[in-house]
Amino acid sequence: MPAQNGSAFLLKIGDGGSPLTYDTVAGLRTTQMSINGDTVVVTHKDSGGWRDLLSGAGTRSVSVSAAGIFLGSTAEASVRAHALAGTIDDYELSFEDGEKLRGRFLVQRLDYSGDFNGERNYTMQLESSGPVVPA
Repeated sequence: MPAQNGSAFLLKIGDGGSPLTYDTVAGLRTTQMSINGDTVVVTHKDSGGWRDLLSGAGTRSVSVSAAGIFLGSTAEASVRAHALAGTIDDYELSFEDGEKLRGRFLVQRLDYSGDFNGERNYTMQLESSGPVVPA
């Protein structure tokens, strides 16, 4: 199995329409996803000294980090608007092999930076709200 291309790991934001379509957040250079889960420990005296966990319990979340060059796209403007308003929107993560994950996310952090003679860069952190499911 060949390695998948990192440039094909795309972050897309929903357009709010019905049916919902997704626009790629342009200019991304790096994208990272973390799937997190809290555990519920149910160890008892008959566990033989080993920790027991309760399957399916606890909370699960997905965190997405991205960084790129600001191009002024409509999708970037939507992300900024949601960051300023503190609102949640639909996002899609798309991978080179065709797999997609969709869910609702809050823009937890949006940073802009730039040098005098360089391009304007941004980094963002998204946190899931509700289920993130294969599409």
